[in-house]
Order: sequence, then C-alpha cells, then structure tokens
Amino acid sequence: MHELVQTGVAGLDSILGGGLVKDATVLVSGNPGTGKSIFGIQYLYRGVTEHDQDGMYLSFEENESDIRQAAESVGFEEWADLVDDGRIKVYDKSTLLRQEDFNSAVDKMLEELTEGEYDRLVLDSLSMFQLFFDDEQEERTYLLKFADILKSHGVTAVLINEQGTMFPDTDIGLENFLTDGNIYFIQTPTGSGVNRYVWVAKMRKQSIDTDIFPMEIGQGGVTVHEQASGFSMMESDTDGPF
Repeated sequence: MHELVQTGVAGLDSILGGGLVKDATVLVSGNPGTGKSIFGIQYLYRGVTEHDQDGMYLSFEENESDIRQAAESVGFEEWADLVDDGRIKVYDKSTLLRQEDFNSAVDKMLEELTEGEYDRLVLDSLSMFQLFFDDEQEERTYLLKFADILKSHGVTAVLINEQGTMFPDTDIGLENFLTDGNIYFIQTPTGSGVNRYVWVAKMRKQSIDTDIFPMEIGQGGVTVHEQASGFSMMESDTDGPF
C-alpha cells in the first residue's frame, strides 16, 4: 500500500481511493474558470490546517495579493497568516518573472524547496512555465528534472495546465506522459450558467474511479459530489451532459 496525501476535497479523495500517492506529480487540466487555481489553493490550505503539511505556491500569472483575495473569497481566511508565518511559501509572477534568467529564478526556488520542510507544491500554470523553453527537448529535460527533485524531497505536487477548449483535448501533450496522474476539470454551458465536472483520467500506483463527477465552487472551495453524473466524454454537443 502506498502512502496517500489527501487533497482537501472530500469527494475527490473518495474517487482517488483516499488521496494522491505521496511524492506524485499530478497534472490538473481545464479551460479558464473551471476552478483549477482554487483547487490548488485549497490543496495547500487544507494541507496546513488539517494535516500539518507546509506547501509552496508558484504562480506565473498572479500577484500574491490576487492569490490571497482568491483564497479569502472562498472562505480561507487564514491564508494570509499562513503565508506570513512561512507555512505556505508563495512565489508570484513578480518574483518568478523578475529575473532576466528564468533558470536562475527557478533554481532559487528549488534551493529553498530542498532546504525547507515542504510537503506540497502547486505550480500555476504549466502553460506559462513551458513558454520559457526553446523546444520540446529542453522542456522535457527541465520538467523531468523538476519532477525528480520534487519526488526526491517527498513533495506531492499539483501542476495546473490551461486548456483552450471546453473539453479535454484529444491531443495528449508531453506533460501528460511525464506526470503520475491526470485530472480534468470540465465545464459545460447551461441556460443559467455552467455545470462543472471532474474526471480522474489516470493515476499511477493506485486504483481510481474513472467516471465523471459533478463539482461546484463556493464557500469552502471546490466540492465534488460522489454520484457519477452520467456525462459522457464521447458526446460532441455542448448543450449539456444529459
């Protein structure tokens, strides 16, 4: 049996059979507005408040104040205190994009990661991270190095990946093969808004439920309902899942 790390989303942990495998690097993909960043914030917040596990948040797209506001908007009122106390370390875009040499910025972060006692990491987003590489070979090499360093220090990581399409792409990107698991956040339009779903497509070293489940975002962050939705990935229309 592998040691599992709870995500902080009860319904999702149930689908995963208890959580993510410790030391795994998991890709969370979806188009904008599906709740990926809130999930990443929730993963770190619940890690500290419920499991005494410190975390690191890397954001290439938001400033620290934006991240704090997002956390507080769903009721994570202690987020700022946890950051001030060093329980959650935030590297925002003003830090990661400040240095001319991107590699030196990431190397600085990795040095702190190896010197600290961090258990969880969120990178938001991998799509921006990939823009710093000239070709697929360089990207692959750096991503493998990054994942190996995280694993060697016992860090369970969530890599957020932006998609431009409403449904998961049929083209499987390089990052899907270099990570231990793939989770998709999906949304479909309705007459009054959107319906949201989560699909755990792959997880190495553990048995999972590969049905698609409804989810919502509100106070307390992401909630996943454990009754399968009946939604089919084979459907091509966007009128709804039923």
